[in-house]
Amino acid sequence: MNNPLILRERAETEAARLPALLARAEHLAGTVLLGEHGRRRAGLGDDFWQYRPAQIGDSSRMIDHRRSAMGDVQFVREREWQIAQSVMLWVDQGASMRFTSDANYPEKSDRARVLALATAILLIRGGERVGLTGTSLPPRRGSDQVLRLAEAFSIDANEDYAAPEHRAMIPHARALFISDFLGDMADVKLALTKAADRGVSGVLLQVLDPSEEAFPFRGRTIFESVGGTLSHETLKANDLRDRYLERLASRKAELEQLTRATGWRLGLHHTGDSAQSALLWLYRALDGGTT
Repeated sequence: MNNPLILRERAETEAARLPALLARAEHLAGTVLLGEHGRRRAGLGDDFWQYRPAQIGDSSRMIDHRRSAMGDVQFVREREWQIAQSVMLWVDQGASMRFTSDANYPEKSDRARVLALATAILLIRGGERVGLTGTSLPPRRGSDQVLRLAEAFSIDANEDYAAPEHRAMIPHARALFISDFLGDMADVKLALTKAADRGVSGVLLQVLDPSEEAFPFRGRTIFESVGGTLSHETLKANDLRDRYLERLASRKAELEQLTRATGWRLGLHHTGDSAQSALLWLYRALDGGTT
């Protein structure tokens, strides 16, 4: 049986992380908003679809003033292309993402969560619906949705490598998956294949610690998984370097081939690099840009 005191301590720890995550994501999104002037995306068509009451998160330019003048409620004139304005997020919260090799670098999970939440803030401010893959948090607009996303991102998973969620994919929507993608590739293939079958396009962002690219280890070294389930000791870590780098290159090539086959885009981010440049790339990649 779970100890209530331990559960309470864990809950308070998670709650304390939430304001900091929101503040950093808001700040990061703000740095990108300074140089962006809205989402100029043509969409699927410009035909009128329906009027709906204005919601929190709708910009003033979306208001149809002629229709709104007929009563006390403000209405938004939705066009056909806006039906597809849903973006679904999946952020790997497995134990492997809690790795960092240096106190000067954030954990992979921390960078992934901040990037995902900042992306959601930008998209929602642009009038889009954002949610999680699966059934726990469907895409919605508004500042309340940002808070719900932050709460969801603040929960760690127990397994070493989390599998991408592919249930309840909205047809013809877009998606963003952020992970180190060092786990079972069969799970990633299944998720992207299911997404492609439903016309979902999107972006994979691989987040790695600089040491995972350089493999700087020498001599006697004990390698342990963050979750503590795997351990390997070697007296000559440098002898493993070439084989490790070959496998990492093979994994990257596999991801590239998979995204190309399913119509997705693949990005790579190191936790020692600028989060702002990664966010700007994500923002444009989800918009179909090539920058």
